[in-house]
Amino acid sequence: MSDLLRVLIGRWRDDSGSTYRTWFLWDERLKNFRSIRRGIAQVVEDIEAGTFGNVYKGSSLETIVGSIAEQRQIFKGADHAFLWKPKLRIPDIYENPANQRAFGRLLHHCSCCSTEQELIDGIEAIDRLAIKGLGPAVANLLYFLHPTLMPPFNTAIVNGFNSITGSKVKLGRWDQYLAMRAGMLQLNHAYRDLLSNDLGAIAGFLFDIGSGRFPAPPATEGDAARDAWLAELSKAREAAKKLDGSIAAARENDRTHTEIQIWLRDLGLALGYKVWVAANDRGRTYDGGMLSAGCLDSLPPSVESLSGVDSIRLIDILWIDSDSERVSAAFEVEHTTSIYSGIVRMLDLALSSNLHATGGLFLVAPDAREEEVRTQLRRPAFSLVSDLQVRFLPYGELEKHKEAISRFGTGMKVTGMSSHVCGDQRPRA
Repeated sequence: MSDLLRVLIGRWRDDSGSTYRTWFLWDERLKNFRSIRRGIAQVVEDIEAGTFGNVYKGSSLETIVGSIAEQRQIFKGADHAFLWKPKLRIPDIYENPANQRAFGRLLHHCSCCSTEQELIDGIEAIDRLAIKGLGPAVANLLYFLHPTLMPPFNTAIVNGFNSITGSKVKLGRWDQYLAMRAGMLQLNHAYRDLLSNDLGAIAGFLFDIGSGRFPAPPATEGDAARDAWLAELSKAREAAKKLDGSIAAARENDRTHTEIQIWLRDLGLALGYKVWVAANDRGRTYDGGMLSAGCLDSLPPSVESLSGVDSIRLIDILWIDSDSERVSAAFEVEHTTSIYSGIVRMLDLALSSNLHATGGLFLVAPDAREEEVRTQLRRPAFSLVSDLQVRFLPYGELEKHKEAISRFGTGMKVTGMSSHVCGDQRPRA
């Protein structure tokens, strides 16, 4: 079976619609790690301060779990396990203060530890408390803290693991999750040349098996079983291609994201700013040109020295004053991706620099997403936003005015006229 499994992993890696191509290699995936870790820290802080509350809706936990659930198909439904089920009184971390504090201690412990055994100790400690409804779904949070030690968890991943290994792992129990994790580590080691130290890869592979995109290799040996499986694999691949309109849409979304970055890049250069393109986007191309053409190769020392520089490097576009080398404006393009992560990167910049808050932070998104942006910014986790005056810049306004601004505009004053302060909840005229 090992040879067939190697064939399957190779096919999976090459398939344009696989989780490997659409999520694991997705540029936005890596940009989300820091913001999600920060969100987990906020949950811990709220619980320790006694300000978390006794409901899921509107809590910092809802904010961070929602941002995880927005990440492509593998995490779709990640929030279901955390939604309050009033008839069952689960998960019992909202109305039970002791259980809530225990949950906070688990997240804090896992945020601070660095070894496999420390993580397992934390999980076993929470498991002994037998908190109703608080099971391995929490691993989706832990994955973003320790991607090389803790794999994600959902029904499809469990089904894929059972199909590949012949195991009978069950949902909802920490001991079962830990057993599956051990098996995943063995598989990852055996096929490490095709997978990754980041356990998101093996989890994505099992997800695609468990969700039916690819058939698992046959448990029995022999040429007949092998030939039948290879034929089934080919049929499954062709069937998947016919259903992959969503993949084409995802690529179009990435293209549009890059196009908006180019508008902002060119506008900044025309206004006399030095321009920084997000570190993980610099190699992108559009219409035969490089996204980073004409832009800075490195951030100025004054920015590199900031405490949040790892996050700042990932902001889609920065305009930097040529004389003072201070950041004059920051733009996060949120075409379809989680607005949460972009806001967090903006806060990292604003709270660690001397950037003037009067109109220098922009969330750039389709016109139809304005209410979604405002809804996110009303969350308690973003209470500082009203002071920072983060602005919503709709695509339509940017497209309408960008040429005139580049020809006749100077500085931020003109750009600000085309945007709306997100903290202002009054309807626009």
